[in-house]
Amino acid sequence: MQIRTRLALQFLLLGGIIMIIASVAIYFSSASLRKDDFYKLLWNKARSTANLLFNTSKDDADRVLGIEKNSPVNLQNEKIIIINFKNDIVYSSDENKEIEIKNIVLEKVRSGYIVTYKQSPYEVIGSLFFTHYDRFVVLAAATDNEGAMRLKKLEIILIIVCLVSLFLFFIAGWFYSGRALKPMSDVVKKVEDISITSLNLRVYEGNGTDEIGTLAKTFNKMLERLETSFAMQKNFIANASHELRTPLTSINGQLEVLMMKDRSTTEYKSALGSVLDDIKSLIDLSNKLLLIARTSAEGPVNFNKKIRIDEIFWQAQEEIKRFNSDYRINVSIDNSLTDSDQMIIVGDEYLLKVAVSNIIDNACKYSPDHTVDIKLKHIEKFIEVIFEDRGIGISEKDLEKVFEPFYRGANTITISGSGIGLPLVSQIIKNHNGTVELSSQIDKGTVVTVLLPIA
Repeated sequence: MQIRTRLALQFLLLGGIIMIIASVAIYFSSASLRKDDFYKLLWNKARSTANLLFNTSKDDADRVLGIEKNSPVNLQNEKIIIINFKNDIVYSSDENKEIEIKNIVLEKVRSGYIVTYKQSPYEVIGSLFFTHYDRFVVLAAATDNEGAMRLKKLEIILIIVCLVSLFLFFIAGWFYSGRALKPMSDVVKKVEDISITSLNLRVYEGNGTDEIGTLAKTFNKMLERLETSFAMQKNFIANASHELRTPLTSINGQLEVLMMKDRSTTEYKSALGSVLDDIKSLIDLSNKLLLIARTSAEGPVNFNKKIRIDEIFWQAQEEIKRFNSDYRINVSIDNSLTDSDQMIIVGDEYLLKVAVSNIIDNACKYSPDHTVDIKLKHIEKFIEVIFEDRGIGISEKDLEKVFEPFYRGANTITISGSGIGLPLVSQIIKNHNGTVELSSQIDKGTVVTVLLPIA
């Protein structure tokens, strides 16, 4: 069921309940007022008759009662019965004795109550009437055909009004819900026009303050993130293709040249050595691309394995110096790390070693003295690791983009590299619920600060 139809039916249900409750209240209020007014008229008539009977002479009373009996202002089927304390009927206009005289009613009236009850088709009221010498029970009965007819007409009118109101409620609810949901319909139509080739389109936000405006703003923000992600993915694929094509083209060219004629063993070894370097470069690039894909897909992870952070640095130092003997890696541990438990973090040993190795390799590679100073410190619930070099530095403009895949600063063109080391480091540290920050000055060096939570 569509939201518009559901809203219209809810509007109809709510309006219908209100109308039915109001109609029932009007009907029963009118019925109660009719009853009260009728009994009041009936009692006034009974009391007037009793006054005539007891407060005038017998001849006058008979004459007046005779006139009163035939009065056109009498109530319909009016009957009055007056009973003394001995249960003798002193006066009765009920010639056919249609009104039943019940002892329980007489006892209740004599106890001081005004009794009303219905003896179909009559409505009866009983009360005491006092004279100077005695007290009498006066029973008055009549039919209220006119009042019953008015109530019936009121009932019919209320039913018709309810039915018409229900129809109008549904129509009003249908148009109201359509008007209320029009911004939503506009959003849906606009969204249908947005595809992978038109992520730059945005939905109309209206006033931006109601729920639909907030939804539109949220959707637009999502589109911005998607557009950025698709652009980054497109650039990543283009850059990755370029980086992969370069060593492959080099390998292909060297092998074609090598196959053009017979060469000496020395020339073969030299060419194969160059091809092997390109293959190693290709393998390293492929591994980094796979790691970026893996870490980007995972996001922040709750690792279970506990690792000593200092061991990561000793292992990384040993592996890097095995292939780059001229690199100088100085690791120092601050006095704040007094407890061995402060060295323990939770994470993936291999990924952390990759991140540390990339930072160390960059620091040494871009420094004329190939030196990096590393300091481990304890700050509250974190281990802070500071990597400091005295290299070529990074400009402020480039500093904002160094964590984008394949981005390389203008002053690094002459030095080999792929531009995916720092993005990989950033993603690995994020996955370990840590942070990484860079500060740098051209020709003065770079400082990389990593914060990792202690286990």
